[in-house]
Amino acid sequence: MQIDWARVTPVLMSMVIIALVAIARNYSRGLAVVLATMPINLPLAMYVIFNAHPEDQAGFSSFIGGLVVGLIPTMVFIVTAYAASRVGWTFWPVIGAGYSAWAVCFIVIWLVQRITAR
Repeated sequence: MQIDWARVTPVLMSMVIIALVAIARNYSRGLAVVLATMPINLPLAMYVIFNAHPEDQAGFSSFIGGLVVGLIPTMVFIVTAYAASRVGWTFWPVIGAGYSAWAVCFIVIWLVQRITAR
């Protein structure tokens, strides 16, 4: 049995980052924030996409463009979560509000892209 390292590496790296955040929070909230917000998954996803078809530069560039657009709902998620936490909401309601706002933003962007692509 052969291990497909191109697929396994991103999963392992994500696990390592989660563990590092859990450890770092005991020593430095600032370090935990840096580790949690580092662009780890983005380069790993880019690595997987590029290695699947290294000759397809246009597809690779299009994927990265999609990541840029995908950051908009992610920012909406974190701003919503921050606002909800500031008014005293606990973990699960904060996460629910963040994902709800993320979903609305994602759907709006998706609809705009579909409408303008015609």
